[in-house]
Amino acid sequence: MILQSPRPVTLIGGAPVARADLDAALALAPVVAAADGGADTALQFGLMPQAVWGDFDSISDRARAAIPPGNLHPVAEQDSTDFEKCLSRLRTPFVVALGFAGGRHDHFLSALGVIARRVGPPCLLVAGEDVITRAPARLALDLAPGTRVSLFPMGAATGRSQGLRWPIDGLAFAPDGRSGTSNQATGPVTLACEGPMLLILPRAELATLARAL
Repeated sequence: MILQSPRPVTLIGGAPVARADLDAALALAPVVAAADGGADTALQFGLMPQAVWGDFDSISDRARAAIPPGNLHPVAEQDSTDFEKCLSRLRTPFVVALGFAGGRHDHFLSALGVIARRVGPPCLLVAGEDVITRAPARLALDLAPGTRVSLFPMGAATGRSQGLRWPIDGLAFAPDGRSGTSNQATGPVTLACEGPMLLILPRAELATLARAL
């Protein structure tokens, strides 16, 4: 089942979710969906997910009973993670993902790989103090001077920049080579990236990043 929404979607996973992060996500993405056990988290916050996907190995019986059967969509195949199952079935302007970090590191790393492969719509992954997305081919960000801007390659990548303290023009990035962590904005930033590059900003810039995308 595909969930089509003209409004952005907040996707909730099974790792811990902070109320403040959820409120910030819902302000930008008011439609709620969940990955497997993330349905329990949604219900705990008084939210009814419009769709739940996954292999359903962690959703509780209580959540199954509380959610309308038409909103539950088990996906039996094991060649993809629950996060990927969800993103591949969403048709929406963008997704804010919560509850996919802070638990198991292998799950978190897998989520980063899914974002790097551009599965589904643009995804903003909230993780601790950060918000992470795949840098599109071109992006303009209205950032205050001193804002942390980190770039982490998930494959061979290059880029150009304006407004960074340390420009990236002409640099070759790779997971086992150069990365661009802890750069700083000198004001508004323009990025042009080629290859799978993750952009990592402070969590406080979630709305700024959503507007830019």
